Amino acid sequence: MTPYEGLRVVEIAGDPGAEYTGKLLADMGADVVKVEPPEGSPTRRIGPFAKDDEGPDTSLTFWFYNGGKRSARLDWTGSDRAVFDGLVEGADVLLSGLRPAELAAAGLDHDRLLEAHPWVVVLSVTPFGLTGPWADYRSSDLVALAAGGPLMSCGYDDHSIPPIRPGGNQGFHTAASFAHTGLLLALLERGRSGRGQLVDVSMHESLAVTVELANPYWFYPRVLVRRQTCRHAQPVPTQPALFRCADDRWIYFALILADQKPWQALLAWMEEQGLAADLVAPEYGDLEYRQRNFDHVQEVIECFFLLQDSATAYHEGQRRGLPIGPVNALEEVLDDEHLRARGFFQEVDLGDGRSGLFPASPYRFSEFTGPPPRRAPRLGEHTTQILDEVRGTHA
Repeated sequence: MTPYEGLRVVEIAGDPGAEYTGKLLADMGADVVKVEPPEGSPTRRIGPFAKDDEGPDTSLTFWFYNGGKRSARLDWTGSDRAVFDGLVEGADVLLSGLRPAELAAAGLDHDRLLEAHPWVVVLSVTPFGLTGPWADYRSSDLVALAAGGPLMSCGYDDHSIPPIRPGGNQGFHTAASFAHTGLLLALLERGRSGRGQLVDVSMHESLAVTVELANPYWFYPRVLVRRQTCRHAQPVPTQPALFRCADDRWIYFALILADQKPWQALLAWMEEQGLAADLVAPEYGDLEYRQRNFDHVQEVIECFFLLQDSATAYHEGQRRGLPIGPVNALEEVLDDEHLRARGFFQEVDLGDGRSGLFPASPYRFSEFTGPPPRRAPRLGEHTTQILDEVRGTHA
C-alpha cells in the first residue's frame, strides 16, 4: 500500500510550482490526472531537451515535474468542459495553478465548484494568491525569490556584485512544499467534517516566511543581515567556510570559533598531522584571543586543508565529529556512494525502449511501500483511458 493510494487528483497547472505539488502526490501513489490543453502544458516547451530533440515529449523540465502522472489532452475550457466536470466530480482534489484572471477566462469559479462538489479539496498554488492587489501579477522563480526576500541574502562577500539567484527552482519548490502541507491539513479536516475546502497558497507568502535569519534579526534587534559567500547571511561578517584541498576540490567546513568542542577536535587533528603551527599556544585556548586573531587562524586552517585531498578531509573530519562536507558538482551527485547505497537514483523505463536514471522519493516508510519513480506521460497519452473512465462513472 502506498501513502496516497486511492487519492484522485485532477491537475490544471502550467508552471513548476503547481506541477511540483502534483508530482509530490504522484510520487506517493496518488492518481494525478494532468489535464492539458491541445497544445500541451507550457513546461513541455521548456528545455533542456533529451538528445537536443525539441518536442512536446522530450522536455527534461516536463519529465521532472510530471513524473508518475497521467495526461489527458482536452479542450477543457470549451468543447470538453463536460468531460472536465466529470473528472472533478470523481476527484478528491482539484490542483490549480491558475491566477484569478485565468480562472475567470476559463469560466471556473472555486466557490461554485465547491458548492457543486462539496467533497473536493481545491488546492490553488499561484504566484501571489487569489486575492490582493498583485493576485494577477505574473511571476517566475527569480521574481518570486526577489519579491519575497530570500534573494537579498544570496550572493557574495563583495556587495558591488548584485544578489545571486540560488539554483534549482527553490521558489517554486518552497511553494509546493507549503501546498502539500496545506492539502494534508484540508484532507484531515475533510475526514472529520466530510467537506472539502479551498486551500489558497501564495508563492510570494511562502517565500516571505522563508528568509532564514533575515526576519528574526529585523523583527527583534532591527538589524539587517548581509549576504556572504557560501555561508548564512549575518549582521556582521563571519569567517569564510570554503577551503580548497590538494586535489583542487573544495570542502565546506563550518567552524564556529565560540564552540570549544569542535575547536579542540580540529586542533587535535592538525597536531596529529604536524600542521597546527602556533595554534597550540595556550593563548589560543581563549575565545577572545582566537577572535582577535581570526585572520591568522583562517590562514593556518587553509594551509592544513591544502595539504590533503577532499575525500580524506571529508571522511576524517566527519569521523572526528566536525561539520565538513564536499562541494559536489551536480554530475558528481550521481556517483555519491551514500545515495547509491540507499538506491536514490533508479532506472526508469521511458516507454520507447530506452531507460534513464531518475531521482526517487527521499521518504522511507516502515509501513508504506513507496512506488518507484515513473516517467512523465506523453502528451495526451491517457486521454482515451480517462474518457472511458468518465463515461463509465456516468453510465
